[in-house]
Amino acid sequence: MASRIVKFLIVLPLFLCGAGAIAQDPRPYGPPVGVEDAKRVAAAAVAEAKKNNWLMAVAVVDPSGTLVYYEKMDNTQTGSAQVAIDKARTSALFKRPSKVFEDLVAGGGTGLRFLDLPGAMPIGGGIPLITNNHIIGAIGVSGDSSDHDAICAQAGASLIK
Repeated sequence: MASRIVKFLIVLPLFLCGAGAIAQDPRPYGPPVGVEDAKRVAAAAVAEAKKNNWLMAVAVVDPSGTLVYYEKMDNTQTGSAQVAIDKARTSALFKRPSKVFEDLVAGGGTGLRFLDLPGAMPIGGGIPLITNNHIIGAIGVSGDSSDHDAICAQAGASLIK
């Protein structure tokens, strides 16, 4: 436990002093996404996956990263179950798409420090849910390539206005 705290204290300042590309969304958190909206968001993501013959797990979380709704298509790889939740939490907790972290890690060098950022899943497919200029949660999708995951997540996120 102490080593995790030490890592956090080392990585956090690096994260906070990072490039503008990782700047958090300045929007405040709003009231959490409700279960009915979460179901609609997930249904749109699943519909996009079905349209493309992709198998996906979909998670919707509130601003604190607490799971509100979860759905996994039949025959989706079991590893994607937790990854979908982690992508959603990343987007909610850090106020940005999880793809931002993926791109930083892919760039190598100092971007590799984000592999150790507690609570961050550096793989595309997590997108904040925004309404009335407030972040009300996030959707995370996993099961295929991160690009395909992100397409499905965006299909769901676009329902929130």
